Amino acid sequence: MLRPSKLNSGKRGVAVSYVIAFVTGGLICAAAQLVLEYTNLTPAHVLVGLTVLGAILGGIGVYEPFLQVAGAGALVPVSGFGSSIAKGMLSEIKRLGWEGLFTGAFEITGLGLAAAVVFGSLVAVAAKPRD
Repeated sequence: MLRPSKLNSGKRGVAVSYVIAFVTGGLICAAAQLVLEYTNLTPAHVLVGLTVLGAILGGIGVYEPFLQVAGAGALVPVSGFGSSIAKGMLSEIKRLGWEGLFTGAFEITGLGLAAAVVFGSLVAVAAKPRD
């Protein structure tokens, strides 16, 4: 599993790592925006497409080296979520066999999903809906 301390552990400075992460995340989001602007795809299609692309790249081992260079710029967008799902599935398949195919998706991403549900519910209760 990729630890945050392992990201950008090279000799470059913190400021350079921040700039690289910012530019990388911006390029991923800009590419998604271009797809939205110049195709008839809905935002849901683009969201699923980026997640699947991240899962495929993570499954074949391409996304991990990209994370080492780009850091949080590649980890935070939804493509990083797809990569985390694939990584969890692959590790659970090695550990449990085919059963891991169904349980592995939540091995790494479970905490993030639970936090999204809890905080989304809190905001839904606390916020006043617009008319």
